[in-house]
This record gives sequence, structure tokens and C-alpha cells, in this order.
Amino acid sequence: MITHYLTYIQNSIKNYWSSEALSNINGDTYTFGQMAGEIERVHILFDKLGIKKGDKIAICAKNSARWGIAFLSSTTYEATTVPLLNDFTEESIMHLTDHSDSKILFTDVDIWKKLDPEKMPQLLAVFCVADFSLLFNRAGEQFLESYNKWDELFKERFPSFGPEDVDYPVNNFEDLALINYTSGTTSAPKGVMLTYRSISSNIQFGLTLIPNKQGWKIVSMLPMAHMYGLAFEFLYQLAGGCHIYFLGKIPSPKVLLNSFAMVKPYMVVTVPLVIEKIFKNSVFPTINKPSIKRLMKIPFFSNIIKNRVRRKILDAFGGQLQHLIVGGAAINKEVEDCMKDIHMPYTVGYGMTECGPILGYEDWHKFKKQSCGKAVHRVEVRVDSEDQEHIVGEIQVRGANVMEGYFKNPEATKAAFTEDGWMRTGDLGLIDEEGNIFIKGRSKNMILSANGQNIYPEEIEDQLNNQPYVVESVVVERDKKIVALVYPDMDRVSQESLDENDLSKLMENNRIKLNLMLPLYSRIAKIELRKKEFEKTPKRSIKRFLYK
Repeated sequence: MITHYLTYIQNSIKNYWSSEALSNINGDTYTFGQMAGEIERVHILFDKLGIKKGDKIAICAKNSARWGIAFLSSTTYEATTVPLLNDFTEESIMHLTDHSDSKILFTDVDIWKKLDPEKMPQLLAVFCVADFSLLFNRAGEQFLESYNKWDELFKERFPSFGPEDVDYPVNNFEDLALINYTSGTTSAPKGVMLTYRSISSNIQFGLTLIPNKQGWKIVSMLPMAHMYGLAFEFLYQLAGGCHIYFLGKIPSPKVLLNSFAMVKPYMVVTVPLVIEKIFKNSVFPTINKPSIKRLMKIPFFSNIIKNRVRRKILDAFGGQLQHLIVGGAAINKEVEDCMKDIHMPYTVGYGMTECGPILGYEDWHKFKKQSCGKAVHRVEVRVDSEDQEHIVGEIQVRGANVMEGYFKNPEATKAAFTEDGWMRTGDLGLIDEEGNIFIKGRSKNMILSANGQNIYPEEIEDQLNNQPYVVESVVVERDKKIVALVYPDMDRVSQESLDENDLSKLMENNRIKLNLMLPLYSRIAKIELRKKEFEKTPKRSIKRFLYK
């Protein structure tokens, strides 16, 4: 049986009324009670605008406490929430707001200045996320009068607002809770339709397998307009009574480390790129020194060194870290080997927006290296092959987490499901006898060699990214040859005063060295250097479709 996520959040509000719930780092803080009061205040505006159950409400802004309040106001009102990434182009924001039939938009002032309301004719009102001020009104003078009397209307409805006034709807599992427009690695955005059932199943899984407590803290740094950040840096934490700190800015290494030191989070939800940078810049230069390597061969000293490295990393995360959850892509093998060796409390999850988002997870004590966990509660996972343990096939899923389909896109919805009702993930992988899921790559990325061999670019990239001066890479097929696009370590190139000719020679050495480790049919014919980082999705996955 699934417990509604609003039941959990309602209980947190009632039980922890005076405890801190939402904070902007170096900014405003809201207790659970204050958050609940703001939600009811916003409900009054929805009433006056004539918003009904199922009407669409869009949110397009950077993460903040009031972003969270806007979302909770919408979902507890039983509107369908439409979170939009604030780094979408202005044209995309306007198109998706209109495509989703949104009647209200919460956004930042800077974003609103670049938008044209004529391209969003269904909007009744636009509010600033920072203070809920009215930026645009198409609802008329009567609504404006109500807005100007907002405080009075709230006092009339709630003369003395308290925990007994909080009562959220929970008999709506099959209703549409939100439309989440993807920003994936292989295509243009599609509106994923997720029900209250899907979100509730995800949140209940989190609370069951990764229980949290009132007062525990987390830094929200992933975009809440993406399901990964929304579900597991916000809703799951609120459901357990945790205190969420919103970063609200680009998570550069310095900003992140300062935030971790201040907040001391119990959990960090991140992507491989962040972890890989920490290890490549701070860990490997130390443990790869000849003297340290010699000591690592002696068990007594090896344990001391590993414990010190582990402690240093945990301290960098604030010193209270219990769970390091990595998602979005596979971790580089060399980095993961080191993490496992020093007993970091890490695990790699598997998910996608279409499943709200979690499909695979395992507690870090039991987690199997190079996997992405096991099927989560209320979800079945299969591999479409004759032997799912040994023959790679498409990973397919069904269960409570799975989407209803794509909004206004019946063709894409039909294509996403098999005839017997399993959703096609587009990922290729294996499942071992214990149920551990191993992803080999995306089906759209797989290259078929001239002799019929399957080539998985991600496996080549994993090895190439370990070579000197390589930050990240994309392997593609050009004129039936395998070509690697490489973004080099420009900081190191600059420090060592290398010119383009030097760098080209280094990359050619990398190509030759790498090819010795690869089968003949998957060897790289050429390396092309890029001057800019590859464009990324919110999960920091490379938008591969841009580079084919």
C-alpha cells in the first residue's frame, strides 16, 4: 500500500510546526508552520483567479524556499504543476508555458523581462517567486482588488492559523500531479505526465530505505524543475521533517564546499562529474605518489592512508555525511574503484524523469560496484534479451512509478511502451542473478561496427576520460569510423604553457595508448579537440544529440 506524499508532509507540518523547514543560504528561513501559512495564502490567490482542480500552474525560476512554497501551494490545491528549467531559452519557456495550458506562472523578474505575454495567451497572472508580487494580470480589476487585500482575506479565512487548519487532499493517486518537461541527452523536451501515485511511491521508497529525521539538513543544489532534485532534495526531506537549504546559484566547487561546511548535510545527492573532479584534483595526485603507492602495499599503512583519505573527503562534505547518492550517469571506473576501496558511503542510483524518477537503488553497504542498484519497491525491471544476465538488451520497466505518457503527444507515448505494457527506457544493460542492474549505454548511442559488433561509446569514454589532459569526451561514428570529441583540461594546459601542437601530440599519444586497450573493431581513428565544455542537461549528462 502506498502512503500519499502529502500525508507525510502534512504530518511533518503538524509535528514540527516550529522547526525550521526551508532556508535560502544566507537568506530567509521558514518554519514548517510558516511554510504552511504561506501555502494557504497562495491558495487564496488561486481561488480568486478561479483556478480549478487540474488547471496548470508553471514555475520557472532558480531554486529557493519560495520556489518550494509555490510548488507545494500548487500540488496541495490539486492543480497540475509544470516545473520549467530556468536555463531553458526564452522561446522554450514561452512555448512550454503555452503548450502546457498553464494559467499561472511563477518566475524571476529577470526571466519575466525577456518574455512576451502575447505568446502565452492562456496566462491569467504572473507572480514573482522572490516575494509573490504580481508581475502581470490578465484576470481583471476584480482580481487586482483581491490581491491588494490579500492580508485581510487571509485573516478573514484564518483568524488564528494553526496546525489544525492544515488538511491536504490525498484521495487522488491516479490524478495528474505534474507535467515535467525533460531536457534529455537525445531529443527535444517532452512533457512527462506523472500522477500523485508516482511521486508518492518514490517518496515512500526514500523514507523506507533511507530513513531521515527531523532536524537533519541537506543542501538543495540540483534544479527542482528536474525530478531528481524535486523528489530527493525537497519532497522526501520535507516528508521526514528535514531542514532544506537552497543554494540558489551555480554550484561551483568553492560555493559547494562553503555550503557543505556551513550546513553539514546528512546526505549529498549529486552527479558523477562533481565526484570525479574531487578525486582527480584532490585524491589521485596524493595516492598516486610513488612513496604513497609503496606504503599502500603494506596493510597497516594502507589502512591508515585509506582512513585519512576517507576522512578528508567526508570533512569536505561537512563531516556529517551518511549517504552520498550519485545518479545521472555511471561513475568513472577508476574513481569508483577508489571510492569502494576507501569505504565511502556511496551508491549509484538509476532513474529517469518518466519514473518520477527512481528505478534502481541499493544501500551503500550492499551496493555492487559498477551497477546502479536493484529495482526499487513497486517497480519491475527486465532486459529485453534471450539471457538478461549475459546478453545486452533494452532495459524495460513497469510499476507504480511509471508515467502516464507524454502530454499532447500520443505518438511518443505509444512508442514509449511495448505491446504488453512495459515502458522502454532506451537504456541497454544486463541484470545479474541478484537483481543488480548494469547499464551498458543508450540504445540510440550504440554503434554497429562493420563486422556486426556492438560498440558502446560510454565504455570507451570511461577509459578515455582517465587519460592525461582529458576532462570529458563523446565518442561518435563519422564516415563509418570511430571519432572521439575531447574537451581537454585547459587549466593544466595553461599552467604548463602548452600550445595547440603540444596538445595535439598529447592527444595522439592518448589515442594510441587507449587503442591498445580496446578491441580492433572499437578503436578510435581520430581525436577532435573542443575549446568549450559539452552542453549538459540538468543532471550534468552531455547532450549527445548535439554532437553526432
